[in-house]
Amino acid sequence: MRLADFIVRDMETILVQWETFAATLLPAAGDMKSLALRDHAQQILHAVAKDLSTAQTRKAQAEKSMGRAPILIGAPETAAQTHALVRARGGFDINQLAAEYRALRASVLRLWMDECQPEVPHPDDVVRFNEAIDQALAESVGFFSAQVDQARNLLLGMLGHDMRSPLQTIVLTAQYLAALNAGEQVSVAASRLIRSGARMQALLNDMLDFNRTRLGLGINIAPIEGDLATLLADELDQLRAAHPDCQIHLEVEGDCRGLWDGRRLQQLLGNLVLNAIKYGTPDAPVRVAMTGEGRQVRFEVRNQGPAIDRTTMQRIFDPLQRGLNQQGSNNADGNLGLGLYIAREIAKAHGGEIEAQSDDAETVFAVHLPRRMWL
Repeated sequence: MRLADFIVRDMETILVQWETFAATLLPAAGDMKSLALRDHAQQILHAVAKDLSTAQTRKAQAEKSMGRAPILIGAPETAAQTHALVRARGGFDINQLAAEYRALRASVLRLWMDECQPEVPHPDDVVRFNEAIDQALAESVGFFSAQVDQARNLLLGMLGHDMRSPLQTIVLTAQYLAALNAGEQVSVAASRLIRSGARMQALLNDMLDFNRTRLGLGINIAPIEGDLATLLADELDQLRAAHPDCQIHLEVEGDCRGLWDGRRLQQLLGNLVLNAIKYGTPDAPVRVAMTGEGRQVRFEVRNQGPAIDRTTMQRIFDPLQRGLNQQGSNNADGNLGLGLYIAREIAKAHGGEIEAQSDDAETVFAVHLPRRMWL
């Protein structure tokens, strides 16, 4: 008997074995009834049987075995994809999802081979069946991973949003204690709370921005007319006050007016300058040069120090990368490794871009911003 015919004829027997195995996948399956345990298994098996009955080329078979079957534009979710979403929402992990397919593969082949006795099972059916299961597994894993990523990002976004209120209360209370001037010890403790609160706020903002980009929302900006030179000079003044031992120079040339989200571009510059302070030569100044030229404004952040190696440079704007070329760097400041990534996203939100270059002489981050995004 050909395998496609066997699957259709003995569907219930196969589903019973699927259900029995799925019930062992604890704790997620602990309270599941029969219908939930069998979720979309019958549709998956019908799709496999249909696939086995459809002629295909050797090239198509090879592609399918690697989980690269062609996907029709506008086609609905496959049963395997829907099954993955249901399992992810039901608390299964990805190993349990894969185990279902592994058990299905074994049970179907075992039952079919027993049925074929004493005849030899058709070898092409075995190959085609394995390819079909591999394709279904690839579809399930892809959708499962996407669902888990989205759920995690939504959770982090909600967590970050809900943390803002108690954090703001802590900072305001610390500022109130400092204003009381109730003695040196209280003032020192209040100042410590204020600094820690500001650092937590920065980390929280980075996390929320990161989640927005991961959810496809991008960095939120609200551009208004302004002089970018003035905006960035104000940011550098704050950085000098926070890092009195560092030299930070600014040079401005040309007209730097345009349509900007000043707060966001201050954040961009702050991330670049803090990166330069952290990884540059301590005694050497950080230089910021800004030039208004035609329809764009360009500014560069330069620092001396060891050259960034090629491998790190290729991933310099990737999220969660923390000074890969600085193995001995101190990350006690709580850096999440999102600064350069967020800087690039802010530039992109303004219709601009960031470029990075590094050699033995210096490292340069150059930002190009159109004065107005629609020009």
